[in-house]
Amino acid sequence: MSNSAPSRTVLVVSPGDEVYRRYCLEQVIAGYKVVIVTDSQPTWQTPLIADWEVADLTDPDAVVAAGRELAARHDVSGVLTWDEYQLVPTARLAEHLGLPGSGPEAMRACRDKGRTRTALAEHRVGSATSMRTTSLLEAVLAAESIGYPVVLKPASNAASLGVIRIDTGENLAAGYAFAVASAGGIGSESGDVLVEEYLDGPEISVECVTHRGVTAAVAVTRKSVGFAPYFEETAHSVDAYDPLLAEVAPVATAAVAALGITTGIQHVELRLTESGPRIIEVNARIGGDLIGRLVSLATGLDLARIAADLACGTAPNLAPTRQQGAAIRILYPDATGTLAHRSIDARFAQTADWLEEVRWLREPGDRAVLPPDGDLDTARIGHILVTAPTAEDAQERLRLATDHVTVTVDTHMDPQTYSTPNT
Repeated sequence: MSNSAPSRTVLVVSPGDEVYRRYCLEQVIAGYKVVIVTDSQPTWQTPLIADWEVADLTDPDAVVAAGRELAARHDVSGVLTWDEYQLVPTARLAEHLGLPGSGPEAMRACRDKGRTRTALAEHRVGSATSMRTTSLLEAVLAAESIGYPVVLKPASNAASLGVIRIDTGENLAAGYAFAVASAGGIGSESGDVLVEEYLDGPEISVECVTHRGVTAAVAVTRKSVGFAPYFEETAHSVDAYDPLLAEVAPVATAAVAALGITTGIQHVELRLTESGPRIIEVNARIGGDLIGRLVSLATGLDLARIAADLACGTAPNLAPTRQQGAAIRILYPDATGTLAHRSIDARFAQTADWLEEVRWLREPGDRAVLPPDGDLDTARIGHILVTAPTAEDAQERLRLATDHVTVTVDTHMDPQTYSTPNT
């Protein structure tokens, strides 16, 4: 059990955006004073933090320097991030300050998916056959060796950016160009493209907690993936009673150990194949798309608060205080165009007490662009978050709520000339 006093200070590198990460900061401030390294003057974060430093988040040395400036002004007890691209700089900062955390090499092994595959193979953890490539010719040879279908992916990006399934050799060149376009860049530990065996089966993630080298799997997130041949995650559900946890926990925790991770939260993605659970990747941070909030609603475990405890070297309390289901559905338009209208039936929303949140991310008049051209900022119209006795019930409630949602896109209207109507 954590007995940390609120006076202890945690440094958060890159707290992220308000929609998807505010809940993380709120969970941490429940037990700690928070200072942050951010890329711009704080806005929504201001009432939640005690101090900040602005740094170029694309420059790892600048991130470490900003963190050291904050540590000179505050007695920092722990350092953490939930930003995929800041895992290595944050590990470096913790090392500089002599604070708990997995080392930079372990974080590089997570960030570079080619290194991840090598480590998993060495430790005989079920994964995908994978080959690192630096040219189209190498990709062609790798795909022929592995056998179609294959998956092409940048070795060190995030959020399924640049990831595509290729079924035949005729499409490989275009797929390789698509993956290369997202390789490298911000936070990149590798600019290579991986050609991998396609793992067929339902996709899940296992949310893990690691303290002093011992990992506990605390929740399973079941996922829906759409927009094939791309891998856009469209829905997630968590069930505190999910029997699948016992089956997949050994594989997920073995993957964490294989990468040398000793401290923190891990979002371990797997596919349930005919040959058993196999690892897609290991993300050494809280999952995106409000997955940490789903875990909290379903089990009572606040992963961001637990991450702060771990960063301070404190053993977290992993005893669930809730036992129910929670789910989220991401709302996308039916076609690319200009968003003309989006709403949920007001009477339904007022009477459905299990409807935890309806959040609109795009305004009428905004351009809505379907994946893969659209990203988190341009493709998603909003999301619906619900709770229920079980995840199966939560998924049914998501379907019911979606039936009361209206999203209208004009595929011909020019967004530059569109006038937002009064609503």
